[in-house]
Amino acid sequence: MQERRGGLRAIAAEVPRIAATALGKRGFGEAQLVTQWEAVMGPELAAKLAPDRLSFARGERVGGTLRLRVASAFAVEAQHLEPVLIERINSFFGYGAVARIALVQGPPIEADCKAAPPRPLSDAERADLTQRVATVPEGDLRDALARLGAAVIGSKRS
Repeated sequence: MQERRGGLRAIAAEVPRIAATALGKRGFGEAQLVTQWEAVMGPELAAKLAPDRLSFARGERVGGTLRLRVASAFAVEAQHLEPVLIERINSFFGYGAVARIALVQGPPIEADCKAAPPRPLSDAERADLTQRVATVPEGDLRDALARLGAAVIGSKRS
């Protein structure tokens, strides 16, 4: 966490700023569309569609075209859902950012990027993690730090 003005700031609050440079090159000035894609589309649609590029006419930030990667078997259904998809995306932005959707067949990018689930921790790793978070007062923060620590340690292959 980053300390700001005497208080704590959630790591998630920094993701859009950190990701903005990389995602801006793909036309995603609003990195939150990518980072919150599942919340915008819902889990079923997010598994079949992934944002690829958002483009606007020069100097414009409305009425753009959102290019979506879509699984081949879902392409026809996605065409029929275009008005619903545009409505959900524009509701997320709060204005008419997207006027058209262009589909590109291929596996959604998100499916390619999913990490393997973390491995179970050894007894020694679990004891070390418990000792590290013991200085944090009991409660939600300690529990969250323990889960994060277990995920980080478990993602390292021994």
